[in-house]
Amino acid sequence: MAHRDGRGRATAPSARPEEAEAARGDYSGAVYGSLLAASVVVGAGVPEAFPRLHLVVLLLSTSVVFWAAHVFARLFGARIVSHLSWSAMRSMAREERPIIEAAVPPALAAAVSPLFGLGAQGMVWLALVVALAGQVGWSAVAAGRAGASRGLMAVAGLVNLLLGLIIVLLKVALQH
Repeated sequence: MAHRDGRGRATAPSARPEEAEAARGDYSGAVYGSLLAASVVVGAGVPEAFPRLHLVVLLLSTSVVFWAAHVFARLFGARIVSHLSWSAMRSMAREERPIIEAAVPPALAAAVSPLFGLGAQGMVWLALVVALAGQVGWSAVAAGRAGASRGLMAVAGLVNLLLGLIIVLLKVALQH
């Protein structure tokens, strides 16, 4: 079976399964980071003074904290402890980077919301929709990159849409 890189080009087969996975790309961090961002938006109380700045900082700082926690957990997992090095730490930090990257679009949406004439609540809903769109999109991409059929890609998207809708229902039920 021919191996393909992220752009569909043929590559040499990897000797180890984890190298093959890295070559395909792991989007679980992006899916997780998008769900995290949506949760932060829902849980964030919007203060009267500087609501956009508050949400942007909260989204980005929370993603950095969760990224660091994931890096730490994976580095000190049973498989990596015996090979701990600066190189391993940098590599793991890069692998977990999508957790941070997934928070950027909702943070940008919050930052540019005045361009659409949105107040604080409109900003929150815009950031939430952007985070959930990222979650659904990245889950479909992840399924496709894993070789799933279009039907299974649609199922992955729908499952993540349902998870997102649960978050939206929580937002409505716990309206600040």
